[in-house]
Amino acid sequence: MDVKKEAFELTEKLIEMRRQLHEIPEIAYEEVKTSAYIADKLSELGIEIKTGIAKTGVVGILKGNGKKTIALRADIDALPVTEANNVEYKSKHAGNMHACGHDAHMSMLLGTAMILSKFKEHLKGQVKFIFQPSEESLPGGAKQMIEEGVLDNPKVDAIFGLHCDPTIQTGKIGYKTGALMAFTSEFIILLQGKGGHAADPSNSIDPIIMASDVIQELQKIPSRWVNPIEPVVVTIGSIHGGTTFNIIPEEIELKGTVRLLNTELIEKVKGMINGILKGITSIYGGKYNFNFVAGYPVLVNNKEFTLFMQRIIKGLFGEENAVEIDKPLMVGEDFAYYLQKVPGTFLLLGTKNEEKGSFFPWHHPHFNIDEDALPIGTALFAKCAIEFLK
Repeated sequence: MDVKKEAFELTEKLIEMRRQLHEIPEIAYEEVKTSAYIADKLSELGIEIKTGIAKTGVVGILKGNGKKTIALRADIDALPVTEANNVEYKSKHAGNMHACGHDAHMSMLLGTAMILSKFKEHLKGQVKFIFQPSEESLPGGAKQMIEEGVLDNPKVDAIFGLHCDPTIQTGKIGYKTGALMAFTSEFIILLQGKGGHAADPSNSIDPIIMASDVIQELQKIPSRWVNPIEPVVVTIGSIHGGTTFNIIPEEIELKGTVRLLNTELIEKVKGMINGILKGITSIYGGKYNFNFVAGYPVLVNNKEFTLFMQRIIKGLFGEENAVEIDKPLMVGEDFAYYLQKVPGTFLLLGTKNEEKGSFFPWHHPHFNIDEDALPIGTALFAKCAIEFLK
């Protein structure tokens, strides 16, 4: 079968599904309408489905003739972002938005199911379509789906996934062997002082001053205390505390994240943060509480499978559209959990088109994709399944 031709013939349907899903964004473990939509589409194709996996996950199983099984995965959750795009298919769920392309991922995987179900008698094995909840929120839906047996019955031999990328031009696909994405974490720091009047700071312990010192010192971890060839990011993304201009507050809350590629550094960086907090609060006479939650592991692509997909990209779309990613990204992705269990790879699908306004970063209220990428990703999914099962 000519999967590229089949995929491009589905373009209007892919756009329609993507826009319908874009209108009903639901955050982690609340993807009820989204799951029902997916289940209905798979049922129409006669594909065996299982629902309620990891609460709102859906799995479809297409049975061919053979023992091997490949899994194809799409994430289904949205973000708590208010959409700023003025489009006819704008989010109908106030405060929620598909600001990371998961609507496109679902559309492409449903399109793949449409193609492969037409030719299932020619498949040399099984295809498992994994529609996974909660990619955006720890501990991640992938981990829970694995715990609930998504890689078993039938046992998955390999897995493939992709992600829309607004930094790569539409038509091009990024690939990388080895580490592609970073270990992630979340932490909360509570700095406790002694409140008082702003005009009398010497009789108070100012947690705002402590917070400013802590933030400055944290930046020395990647810049001065870790080997400069080791990528490490320490970012504070939220500061909360105080009520008005003339009161020194009792406490300040900081929320942040650590990202790194060398997991042997996790405990070392945690210890550095704790040391900074201990030192600064002791100087000022304050107290602190530090809660660190490890997130997704480093996403490591299997070399053999990645090169297999490189050949598929070149065969479908030409050598010039297979773009090797030279450096890992410091973002996280719970697809990493699947890759700890079975060989596979995670590709980056170009969706950048400045003329269409498709260049805003992930999680931005103006994020949107160039829908010309939809048949490209669909063809990749379908060709991957067919060739692997051969």
